Amino acid sequence: MQRIRIVYAKGRELMFTGNLDMQKVWERTFRRAGLELAYSQGFHPQPRIHQACPLPVGFTSQFELLDFWLNTNGTLQEIEAKLQPALQPGITILHMREVPLSENSLQTQVVAAKYVVFFDFKVNKQQVENRLNRLRSSEACIRTRRGKEYDLLPLIKSISFINGPHPYLEMILSATAGATGRPEEVLDELGIDYTDTSIVRTDLVLSE
Repeated sequence: MQRIRIVYAKGRELMFTGNLDMQKVWERTFRRAGLELAYSQGFHPQPRIHQACPLPVGFTSQFELLDFWLNTNGTLQEIEAKLQPALQPGITILHMREVPLSENSLQTQVVAAKYVVFFDFKVNKQQVENRLNRLRSSEACIRTRRGKEYDLLPLIKSISFINGPHPYLEMILSATAGATGRPEEVLDELGIDYTDTSIVRTDLVLSE
């Protein structure tokens, strides 16, 4: 048995495909590729395909992580050669490597996610800067999610407004269990409707 980690990009073709459906997309991909996936134990065995961190619907990504387990052993070159022609449009494999079978699950390793936000409208640069400074200087930013109050501020690891002919925002948000920052909620605090932006996840930060 071997465990393989894929780094891949998720393009606009799949931006409205949610996490559960992406699981099915990958299951079909491995089936088309003729790769023999290992299955979980128990009454309802499932293919051992683990995604690192759900990507919100409507976002694209330049850095998604996925682990899968094979019953057979092969070289990375052989495995990728089978996968490439089976990929659905919108998925681009960027890198593959083998990881130890005993390594912790991807979900428990992710600590933060990096995003870039592009504006689909002519943004008022000074207004964004002012609101960003006000957010940074706040002692707390209390919001409600699923009926529960939480403080958004500790979930923002960093945020920057990059000025220029085509300004954009860069942000690093917490992505741990029970403490996940959402770009659309940060944008809401800045007075920006996230549906008027294009949000790209550019990296996932793993614990060392």
